[in-house]
Amino acid sequence: EVQLVESGGNLVQAGGTLRLSCAASGFRFDDLAIGWFRQAPGKEREGVSVMRISTGDTYYAHSVEGRFTISSDNAKNTVYLQMNSLTPEDTAVYYCAADYLTGGRDGLLLHHYYDYWGQGTQVTVSS
Repeated sequence: EVQLVESGGNLVQAGGTLRLSCAASGFRFDDLAIGWFRQAPGKEREGVSVMRISTGDTYYAHSVEGRFTISSDNAKNTVYLQMNSLTPEDTAVYYCAADYLTGGRDGLLLHHYYDYWGQGTQVTVSS
């Protein structure tokens, strides 16, 4: 059985930091595109950052470039999202998603290509 389990969401003040974790099980981890999507109330789910494990390539939404960093611990089948300089606009439920995908930034940041999702973790940034 495949599973993605997120953790690390919290309430933080603007300018603060958080690190999200996503533990994957049941997958061929090295073959995954895996990353983070978020959904704020009343908004469409959007891609935040994705990593192709086999190549180490990383992709970011323009809104988080320079502030967020995605990384992986392949020995633990875990992906992290380090979020710095958080703003209230980053408030959302953050979901980990994974699938056996190739391609570039524009495709990999589209949520509808992913079949496997975690339950989500709430990130709230207060002003």
